[in-house]
Amino acid sequence: MTTLTVPPDADTKRTKLLVQNHVDIGDTVEVRSAERTMDQITVVTGDVTGFEPVYLELDGQPLDDRSVRYDEIHTVSTIEDEANEA
Repeated sequence: MTTLTVPPDADTKRTKLLVQNHVDIGDTVEVRSAERTMDQITVVTGDVTGFEPVYLELDGQPLDDRSVRYDEIHTVSTIEDEANEA
């Protein structure tokens, strides 16, 4: 698993570029929101299906469902496929 931590001063455009350089379409990822307190952290897992202007599209779902706004991303971790590790 490789993890990208978004710098706190990164704007939406920079975060999108960082994420695009870290993951590819089809990668399975875990996305965590900015760490405010432990009970406010959002964790979403899914397959990257698009790099939209303001959000990372997961599993082909719209922003209101599974996808995550770039300005809410704290970390993006790729999840290795266990079948490929063997």
